Amino acid sequence: MSNNCDETKCNGDCASCGGDGVTVTLTLDDDSTVECAIVGIFDGGDKEYIALLPLDENGQNEDGEVYLYRYSKDTNGQPKLENIESDEEYEIASDAFDELLDSMEYDELVSEDELN
Repeated sequence: MSNNCDETKCNGDCASCGGDGVTVTLTLDDDSTVECAIVGIFDGGDKEYIALLPLDENGQNEDGEVYLYRYSKDTNGQPKLENIESDEEYEIASDAFDELLDSMEYDELVSEDELN
């Protein structure tokens, strides 16, 4: 999994913003599946988290909803996602995700200034 999506330009279609289109398929509690673009993997406190952008059948995200999960790798190096169970941990993950987005916006502004 990798992340090349520029959230400051993202309209929910990874191809339009230069993302590499890497997606994962989640199986939800009701056994339905949803394809998600990977927004980023980031640290929050002493854990890692992943932000996923659910996509509709056309590969778009119209509502801006993002899923946050605890992220780790198993002993074979395969990605492992776990639900965030507590409100406290969700707040930590959410704050870390906000910081990631702020950092991406700052990096975009700096890049634009360097080009001018």
